[in-house]
Amino acid sequence: MENKLYVGNLPYAASEDDIKTHFSQAGTVTSVALIVDRASGRAKGFGFVEMSTAEEAQKAISMFNGQDFMGRAITVNVARPREDKPRSFGNRNRNSSRGDGGGRDKY
Repeated sequence: MENKLYVGNLPYAASEDDIKTHFSQAGTVTSVALIVDRASGRAKGFGFVEMSTAEEAQKAISMFNGQDFMGRAITVNVARPREDKPRSFGNRNRNSSRGDGGGRDKY
């Protein structure tokens, strides 16, 4: 089991300190990372918590998954490795949004 947890459905007002304090009920929290929107700087409503041991991570899942945190039922589970996705740099093929087969000739 991994030590890193995904935490979803977080209230936008929650800070990293709020999350660390809450999760420390299950054990030692080694790090907290809230994901924020680059453009606005506003929290996106999810983040990652790393516990010191796999046992503490499992305890945190048992204690907090589906439970109320600052008025919202949060989701807590083992974080999956990040998938490498190709980066999109806008719509380079302007015809692809026409709905006619991606800009290819119909005939």
